[in-house]
Amino acid sequence: MKTKNTKLIEGLPVNTANRVPAEPSQAAAPKQDSRLPIDSEARKANRSLPTEKVLALLQQQDRRLWELAEVVGKWIWVSFSEQPAPTVRQTLAQLGFHWNRTRQAWQHPCGQFRLSSSGDPHEKYQAYHPADVTTN
Repeated sequence: MKTKNTKLIEGLPVNTANRVPAEPSQAAAPKQDSRLPIDSEARKANRSLPTEKVLALLQQQDRRLWELAEVVGKWIWVSFSEQPAPTVRQTLAQLGFHWNRTRQAWQHPCGQFRLSSSGDPHEKYQAYHPADVTTN
């Protein structure tokens, strides 16, 4: 009588009847990190900068990002219609921005690490686009 019992030997299923190892399942290869490198110490320092200094850095680094920026309370948000290029994401990360999946925007806390999490912050805080504000 043939037996159809299988046992695990060293993590591989083996048919005990004829001792032929079964095909090992292909383990998923670890996902490679495709992000460009950033200076984490400078990023940490940039996250504590006030709104005006972050806006100045944003304008200096990439004027297009400054034109997309929206100030909500003391935070700065940058939204895109589609995923930005890796170099743009690297620039934002280096300046201290982080991606908020819920709001679909890059956000900078400007030293204010607590923002209302319930509801839309636009209802509670003043919001404006610095590129739209004209200086006299």
